[in-house]
Formats: sequence, structure tokens, C-alpha cells
Amino acid sequence: MKDFPKPKYPLVWEKDDFFIKIFCSIPNLATGILLRAANTRFVIDPGDGILRDLNKELKVKDILEIESVFISHGHHDHVGGLWSFLTYLSVMNKQTPLNIYFPKGAVEITSIYRAFHEVYSKELPYEIRLIEVEGKEEYNLNGVKVIPFRVNHREEISGTDKTVEVPSLGFKFFYNDKSICYGGDTAYCDSLEEMAKDSDLAVIEAGAEDGEESELHMTMEQAYSIGSSAKEYFLVHVPE
Repeated sequence: MKDFPKPKYPLVWEKDDFFIKIFCSIPNLATGILLRAANTRFVIDPGDGILRDLNKELKVKDILEIESVFISHGHHDHVGGLWSFLTYLSVMNKQTPLNIYFPKGAVEITSIYRAFHEVYSKELPYEIRLIEVEGKEEYNLNGVKVIPFRVNHREEISGTDKTVEVPSLGFKFFYNDKSICYGGDTAYCDSLEEMAKDSDLAVIEAGAEDGEESELHMTMEQAYSIGSSAKEYFLVHVPE
């Protein structure tokens, strides 16, 4: 069995003017990612701590210019910092809209939005746009092409040995002649295998708790198999 070292965060990759920084990606704790292409910045999976990490990385004006957030799924370790991020943008008087792309059916995101809007709508200086994604669309945002794709993530049903599907997405980002594939959380699936292949960077989760094949997460071996089809790869979401 191949020996896979655990990731040491942050993980940073940069080619020309295309940049990604994974502040952390730890199961049941937090994931937080910043992606930049020229002067366009996106947040991916705003887990707990994302606001702290962004403030260490960027100036306030740069944070306020962030126009899009991409969410792979609604589990707390991927969205736990969304409320504080939205609040910060309001307190710091963001004037431009914020787009939140998320999987269709992810009730956690719509619930956070409704609760946040109920509390802050009278004083909110910017517009929040919720964009439900099925995984068949393509977006062109300031020179960055984004292709969402469905992945296969599930969660256990409490008190049973059964699982249920979680609305989940991966995202592939294209800028100039480079591409970054982010798989989110998923078991091994054909869509991720297809999208990761030949990417300049693949960010692949390896969250299986005991190293055994699972319908919830990938093993290190499975993640390596997909990641190694890209030119470079990071294995993330590895249990501590």
C-alpha cells in the first residue's frame, strides 16, 4: 500500500495568474478555499474560520470585491462560516451583489439565507443572489469558466445502517489555458474521474475514516487514482 502523507495546510498552487489556497479541509471541522484568477476572487466552501483566513490573506477592499461563493454541499464543515462571512460584508458596507452557487436541493443554504435575511434585511447594503445549480450549467465570470458537475456524496441516517444522498457538486474552473478541478466531498464516481483527468490541478478528498471503500467518502488509494490523472493534485479532507 502506498504511503500517503497527511496534508499540511495551507496548500497553495499558483500558475501564472491563476491561484488557489486551501486554508484547511478537515472532516467534521472545516473547509475553506480561496481561488483567484487575475483580479477575480472566489470563495469555495466557506467553512468555519473562513473570515479569519480571508482577513489574513486579503485587504478589506479585496474581500468586499468577492462576487461569488461556490458551495459543494450543505454539511456544516463546508458552510459553517457562511453566516459570519455574510455579516462581515454587511458591516464593512459591501455595495456589489454576492452570488452563491450551491447544489439544487441543499436546504441548508436556503435555510441560512432565510434566517440571515430575516435578521439583517433592513440594513443589508448588498444583494445576495442564490443560484441553485443542477450540475448541467456552465458559467463565465470575468474570464473564468466554471463547470459544476454532480458527485456522489451520501450521509448516514441516524440510528440505522442506511445512507441517503446529499445534493453535492464538484466544480472545474478554467482560466486562460489552465484548469483546476475541485471535487468536494464524494465517493468514487465517474463524473469526478472525468473532470479531474488532465486538469492542471485536481483537489480530491480522501475522507474515508478507516481506509475501507465507502459510499460516503473516498479512500486514499481511490483519491490518488483520480488525482494522479491530473498534472498535479492535492489530497484533502483527510481524517485527523
